[in-house]
Amino acid sequence: MKFKYGTRRRAIEYEKDIANAWKKNKTFEKSVQQRSADNSFVFYDGPPFITGAPHHGTLLSSIVKDCVPRYQTMKGKRVERRWGWDCHGLPAENFVEKQLNIVDRRDIGTKISLEDYITKARESMVANSELWESYIDRIGRWVDFKGAYKTMDKDFMESVWWAFKTMYDKGLIYEGERVLMYDTKFATPVSKAEVTMDNDAYQTVTDPSVYVKFKLIPGQKYHNDEWETHENTYLLAWTTTPWTLPGNTALAVNSDMSYWEVKLNDEILIIAKDLIDKVLVDDKHQPLDYEVVFDDVKGSDLVGLGYEPLMLDQKDWILKQVQDDTARANVHKVWPADYVSAESGTGIVHLAPIYGEEDFELAQQNNIPRLHILDDNGYYFPEVAEQLYKFMPWRDANEPLEVWDANKDIAKGLNKAGIVWKVEYIQHEYPFNPRSGQRIMYRAIPSWFFDIQGQKPLLLEQNENIYWFPEHIKHGRFAKNVQQAPDWNLSRDRFWATAMPVWKSDKGTIKVVGSYAELKELSGKELEDYHRPWVDSVKFTLADSKPTWNDSKILKQVQDDKIEHFKRIDKVLDCWFESGSMPFAQQHYPFENKAKFEANYPADFISEYTPQVRAWFYYLHVVNTALFGKNAFKNCIVTGTIAGEDGRKMSKSFGNYTDPNELMDKFSADSLRFLLLSSPLLSGEDFALKDKEVGDIARKLAMVWNMYDFFTMYAQVDGWEFDDKKSFTLNPTDVQSPLDKWIISRVHQLTKHLTNYMDVYNIPDAMSAIVPLIDDASNWYVRRSRRRFWKSEDDTDKAQAYRTLHYVLVKLAVLLAPFTPFLAEELYQLLTDGESVHLLDWPTNTTVDQPVLDSMTRAREIIEKGLALRMEREDSFGQIKVRQPLSQLIYGGDKLDDFYEQIIAEEVNVKTVKFSAKSPVSVNKTLTKELRQEGFVRELIRFVQNTRKNAGLNVDDRIKLSLSVKLNQEWQQLVAAETLATEVVADGNFAHDEIAQVDGQNITISLEKA
Repeated sequence: MKFKYGTRRRAIEYEKDIANAWKKNKTFEKSVQQRSADNSFVFYDGPPFITGAPHHGTLLSSIVKDCVPRYQTMKGKRVERRWGWDCHGLPAENFVEKQLNIVDRRDIGTKISLEDYITKARESMVANSELWESYIDRIGRWVDFKGAYKTMDKDFMESVWWAFKTMYDKGLIYEGERVLMYDTKFATPVSKAEVTMDNDAYQTVTDPSVYVKFKLIPGQKYHNDEWETHENTYLLAWTTTPWTLPGNTALAVNSDMSYWEVKLNDEILIIAKDLIDKVLVDDKHQPLDYEVVFDDVKGSDLVGLGYEPLMLDQKDWILKQVQDDTARANVHKVWPADYVSAESGTGIVHLAPIYGEEDFELAQQNNIPRLHILDDNGYYFPEVAEQLYKFMPWRDANEPLEVWDANKDIAKGLNKAGIVWKVEYIQHEYPFNPRSGQRIMYRAIPSWFFDIQGQKPLLLEQNENIYWFPEHIKHGRFAKNVQQAPDWNLSRDRFWATAMPVWKSDKGTIKVVGSYAELKELSGKELEDYHRPWVDSVKFTLADSKPTWNDSKILKQVQDDKIEHFKRIDKVLDCWFESGSMPFAQQHYPFENKAKFEANYPADFISEYTPQVRAWFYYLHVVNTALFGKNAFKNCIVTGTIAGEDGRKMSKSFGNYTDPNELMDKFSADSLRFLLLSSPLLSGEDFALKDKEVGDIARKLAMVWNMYDFFTMYAQVDGWEFDDKKSFTLNPTDVQSPLDKWIISRVHQLTKHLTNYMDVYNIPDAMSAIVPLIDDASNWYVRRSRRRFWKSEDDTDKAQAYRTLHYVLVKLAVLLAPFTPFLAEELYQLLTDGESVHLLDWPTNTTVDQPVLDSMTRAREIIEKGLALRMEREDSFGQIKVRQPLSQLIYGGDKLDDFYEQIIAEEVNVKTVKFSAKSPVSVNKTLTKELRQEGFVRELIRFVQNTRKNAGLNVDDRIKLSLSVKLNQEWQQLVAAETLATEVVADGNFAHDEIAQVDGQNITISLEKA
């Protein structure tokens, strides 16, 4: 194969050409098909929402998901890579509702039919797919887009039904009521993991905190019946949620805490002893004057006391809602609770049990009334709003009362009415749903749950089988997330998602369906689409537990009390259940591909950014461990989060990042890939992406092309050809020059380094050795070998230099292939006749000549020290230019061979190098007349070389040279040899003239091609 100089292209040209060629030639498909299915490396891809737009964060994930599979493919593995789309859930619904101008979920089913809404949602799920594919192609990721699965696919959803039923049959899923995060805008519970995935979930808000007076009913005996409650005695409770006060049904105290009764302005207030001094202060935080009535009240003394409702009609309204006599009797009483503390507040807690997790549990345990005061969208029920408006005459009582809008006015109104003793405003972090921008409410919801508590031992046990990178995630963030996780709320009160396969009868019997065939057997119906509302219409009747749809005679033979009519509950599944089902659902398991899935489970590799530790990684682990009894994946890379140029979250409004396409067009996709893969992101740390750093990587990678230019320039001149019949592998023993042995050993050293770290998914440490190798090859090997290519009289040495440099460049193409696939492909195809570097095997030949490596390392250390000594300022000497020869360098330690001593002499520019066993490195900086003359000539040669370059001459062109300075014969010969001059004269007038200043002397340089 012959080589031609000037064939190097810009990255923006070859990257786009190569991406198209890969598609045309089906290179990706070939890379998979040429590997045996018996040697698979299984990769799961966490699917993005199809409605979103690609950004640097999603590109980071794709780069990692491309790098590892490329490496494993080259290691001989069959790595199928299938794209997937998340289509369900709040992000998808939000996208659709914006298109339909829906601002209130109540419009769905009224202003637009549910059928039309779902149809629009399905149609919208093809949006942006072409945009995504263009970005993924641009970054160089190989993945099967044509065969992409979608979570809305009929087959995918059937596998999800199977998983749900299997877990239910195992006793892992139950129906219950718990306090959950709730979004009033979307009117549905939301996953805590989803809300808190990103750092912007919590925002600083200013809210009223209020001290509320709950009046004890007079005449009650307490403190062992020694005391009696009197008029104007109040329990002072503190709350940061005044909006919940209409739902108050109880108060809680700590039985073991001490409380004081104090008299203040003709009222007796009961407050925890340790909080008296914090509470009883005025607006300027000065102590109030109060009188201690009792100072030895225990919390246990207060338990059981009754108090009056805050609002006149509040108790009557509550009692109307409560049917249980015991619960009715328990309303507005004081209860003991261990969670009440003296850290803040008053030591007395107000309970609106529906809106607090600990309060709800206390109310459940003691049969305390638990009532909603808000509808699903966060508006007070009319009866409650009517009561509240009495305290807020400045508001329009005809308007619906929304909770977050009314919160401060409620505090203000109750304060004016004397119910609230004092209002303070606090700034605190509060959770918002990033999907809706709405404040999150904690609210009790009837839901379906997965029994996380019972599964924790197995989940933690199976975590031990997973290799996490970085390793601290394993027993840190991930294990702690499992340990602290509540039972998983699986159900959502939404529309566009997999319908929960749960049917309930009029007698309360539950029937969970695990397949479409089972539903057909029960109902006789088969659907084209199993989304709402069509699946909602599927009803069936069981008589003595037998389906009756195809045999109405059965109904006549069965007693009425054994006939049950079933209707599907109108809930959908949390989309994270779908995400966790992805490993088997993408293959429609167990209905299809059963053997293939089971033979390739668990996955070898997954990767996403840090917030997915508590999201996708967690749900994958939960779903699949529950189903199959073992971990879903073996190896996991957790990346950090990319920030913008200024260190803040990437945001268009901040203008703190460059569009990925623009950045890649400017510097190259490979440069962006290399920077991200070698950054702290791949160690799980956050990283601010700066355009300048991408440019810095581009310049470092350009050293590869500088070597290619050098190689092709001389190869074309000499007509050197690569003989592809010879073995591609080159070992240190195959060459004579220590310099060739050294660079071959360095390349093999890099091969071993990359292999060791990539095998343990440590990409940043693997890549840490790439740029030093490129620098060694370019700035040491090529520079030290330059004379061998254009001046060597030893044809064997020159041939070995060509062979070595060609080998190094091709080997670099192979080793760079997983990290910079475009550069690797372009370089490989320019240097060989091969089809694609990505169809090659990963190198296994790692033979190195360790003595040569050690000697070269030591020689370079001596050179570095010698150059530093040249530059040191002393009393007798200042800094001396490197081109100025010095007489001698002395070094100690073990003696180096003559080859290395010659390199030291040339690099430090000394006439002799001497060895003295116990001597440190030293340089004789005394300049003789002869040394100064040689320094002058060396400087002059540099200017002649620059003039040659400016004249546009080729590296092998001989020249005629004229210098307006008199040189003796020895120096003339040196100049001629170094500049390829056929003659050196003093009075010539040639085609190209320049004037150079050497040691203060103006010298005319005139030259032309000989």
